[in-house]
Amino acid sequence: MDMQVTRRFNPADRDQGTLARGMVALLPQVVHLWLLLGLLVSATQAQDSWTSFQNGGSYDANAEMTTTYDWKEIFGKSWEIKLKGYGQSSPVCWQGHVYTTYVSGKNKDACGVLAHRIKDGTLAWEVSYPNPSPRESNVYVSKAAPTPVLDAQGITLLFEGGLLFSCSHDGKVRWKRDLREEYGVIKTNHGLASSLEQSVDSIFVWIERSDDPYLLSVDKATGKNRWKVPGIDATTWASPRLVPVGNQKHLVLSGIGKLVGIDPGTGRKVWEFDGVSGNSTPTPMPVGDGLFLMGATVGSRNTGGTTAHESNGLVRITPRGQEDFEVAYAWHCQRATSSFGSPIACGKIAYFVNRSGVLFAVDLKTGKEVYNQRLPASMWATPLRVDNSLLFACKNGTIQVVAMGPNYRKLGQHEAWKAAEGPAQGGGSVLYAAIAIDKSIILRRGDLLIGYRLP
Repeated sequence: MDMQVTRRFNPADRDQGTLARGMVALLPQVVHLWLLLGLLVSATQAQDSWTSFQNGGSYDANAEMTTTYDWKEIFGKSWEIKLKGYGQSSPVCWQGHVYTTYVSGKNKDACGVLAHRIKDGTLAWEVSYPNPSPRESNVYVSKAAPTPVLDAQGITLLFEGGLLFSCSHDGKVRWKRDLREEYGVIKTNHGLASSLEQSVDSIFVWIERSDDPYLLSVDKATGKNRWKVPGIDATTWASPRLVPVGNQKHLVLSGIGKLVGIDPGTGRKVWEFDGVSGNSTPTPMPVGDGLFLMGATVGSRNTGGTTAHESNGLVRITPRGQEDFEVAYAWHCQRATSSFGSPIACGKIAYFVNRSGVLFAVDLKTGKEVYNQRLPASMWATPLRVDNSLLFACKNGTIQVVAMGPNYRKLGQHEAWKAAEGPAQGGGSVLYAAIAIDKSIILRRGDLLIGYRLP
């Protein structure tokens, strides 16, 4: 067999898995709705799962400022897990375990997933496969960039070489597919970075390659296609997101020069919007019924002539009938633009961080700029809400914590590592993601997990 599986079991694992399955069996609809929509998570909500890229907490329009942490004390207590290989994806978590994906070898020869116990950092299990599409590992191509999705039944993973597989929470492989073998070579300039998205019973896989791009809806239990439709024929490293629109949802795709809405049940395109540019990397961020924040970077124009700050803003999807929708900006930013990280919203304020590391706070209702402030560096990670605080995980490993609200107030700053400590491979030390889980804040560097315990 070509698969390599390593498992290290803790007796408590089985008890936790049994309890989790029982709870989900009793409350399936509540749990799955909680998994799917929104963008932010508060670390004080007895949160024990982080299920997808940018997670599935609910956007709270009335977010209250509750707890103020002593961030100096928190940043003084940390743990580290040295990871195998290198990965650019966000960690995901379930029932006390944190999962990370990686590639290893000079030609990204192997693709794998690691499951560590958050409590003590020990390895619970590992699954790895040979890469079906080896490619030289360098700073110009992605390295395990797509973030997996998970639920009570297990975790599903996608790698840029076309490997797609699912494991249960004890590391047993449920199903496996080689998309390169099924649909041909995945040719891209810089690799794939689109993370997976999920509904209650489906996983959405977006392969926006140079030739014949496609989008799949895959059955979670079997790995078989529910449908396959063409991609949008636009360069992108953004991820698909489900956005609520009335009593339905639209799967929103963002590629340079256009936004596309897909019916997640059938794969049918329900709308297309081309009044955008520079939108190759930030992912649409849902902030309510038919509303999502859109980020865009500088230096790109489309045929409509819009500039980057005009493409950053709030987009509204308005039903005009059973199958007719109007898509337009509710407002455009005055100056704010984005980098690789997506904009977020907390309460009545939206936050954008540009390529120079400048944070823009914008009124979510009107788009009026509230303040701007320079951070220590630009960001590849999406900002993280922790109670009344916003954690900005800068690319260079510097963490800055800011109070929520219309007035800038710095609460703390911390260097997760020194500049000289980064790995030689993978373009140096880049902080790719920050999540809040199981009373911990966890940071992902390409080769490292760093955790901080919350009170």
